[in-house]
Amino acid sequence: MTRTDSKSPIHRLALRVKDTAQLFNSMDPTPFLNKDLDPRANEFIESWASTHSPKSRFHLTIHLEQWSADGDPTGMLTGAIHNHFIYKAELTRRRLRQVMQQGRMSLAIGILFVSVCLVAADFIGNLGEGAGYRIARESLTIVGWVAMWRPMQIFLYDWWPMLRKIRLYMRLGKAHVQVVQGK
Repeated sequence: MTRTDSKSPIHRLALRVKDTAQLFNSMDPTPFLNKDLDPRANEFIESWASTHSPKSRFHLTIHLEQWSADGDPTGMLTGAIHNHFIYKAELTRRRLRQVMQQGRMSLAIGILFVSVCLVAADFIGNLGEGAGYRIARESLTIVGWVAMWRPMQIFLYDWWPMLRKIRLYMRLGKAHVQVVQGK
């Protein structure tokens, strides 16, 4: 454990379920280690974890009413929960790459468009001094800069909530999971 890990606050969440199947998506036919968490369980864990500091560590305690006949399910549940959140981090990472690629393409198109608009506005400005020329020149300038709105939104605002989600999922993917029998 690193020095920063030992100083990170630990937050604990207790989940109470009847059996292990209650934690997983019943529509998912894959084995437990690859299963998606039940959407309600996922939402509950994710919303709880998102209220804590980005440097927090998480401990999940699952109170299991019906203990499996196979023995202690701690290892299986730990692996399944870790795999679920690491997979969600990877999906969000892919989405972030797509958004940044879209941002680069939008920026290239925006720069080309604003350049054309500014050259056209300059050309119109050189044609005359009347109100119609000024309106056309200013309109082209405004339209050109408005075309830069989407790339700027992507690069200034859209990417960092996704990065925050990736970090949250990675911390949940390393959460300490404990399973206890009973309520």
